[in-house]
Amino acid sequence: MQVTNTPTLPQSVLDSIGKATQNPSYNPSAAATATAAKAATIDQNEFMTLMLAQLKNQDPTKPVDSTAFLGQLAQISQVQGLSQLNDSFTALSANLTSNQALQASSLLGRNALVASGTVNLGSSGTVTGAVDLPQASGRVLVNVTDSSGTVVQQINLGAQPHGLANFTWNGNGADGTRAPAGTYNVSAVFQGANNQATAASALINATVQSVTMGAGQAGLTLTLSGVGNVAFSSVRQIS
Repeated sequence: MQVTNTPTLPQSVLDSIGKATQNPSYNPSAAATATAAKAATIDQNEFMTLMLAQLKNQDPTKPVDSTAFLGQLAQISQVQGLSQLNDSFTALSANLTSNQALQASSLLGRNALVASGTVNLGSSGTVTGAVDLPQASGRVLVNVTDSSGTVVQQINLGAQPHGLANFTWNGNGADGTRAPAGTYNVSAVFQGANNQATAASALINATVQSVTMGAGQAGLTLTLSGVGNVAFSSVRQIS
């Protein structure tokens, strides 16, 4: 049988095979193992050339066991397949990262709804947020307090279904005048079983000032006005 278009190995490798087969102490099994070891550092075509060269120069009275060659060839195919798969995943990861960067840029200037116990009130404007209700309630209250714990404003949302109950604070105190600009605490309670007041999570809408892309599993981190840095995974809503 004539073999054509067979890739060649360096002459030094072929010479070493010829010398080995001419050695009286030549051991076909050991030679196959040595060939398999060399195959770990060469590609599939080179391995086939090496195998054919050794078969051509083998001792006819002591034929080489082809099992070692075929087993090593299968391992090479698996390694090459895994390498190609890894390259594909690397390319996919790069594309996903690029897409994530484009999506992240669209978040700038938008409002993110996140859990926060504080809010910054400016000299003008309103504060919006929501109460995360684990169940329907006949009465939901949002309390805004200053740094001393004094209640500045209480917002009665009335009866609300299970889920997010939106609220707005116009920035005024209980007396109807504008509260001083600064940081205020926000908390919420709802009427639970047996008419008992139960604490609920208060969420605040804050403007996205910047977006940071973390490495690995860190993901996106948003810098929110008046709130600070929060993980994108903790954002409940974007508006």
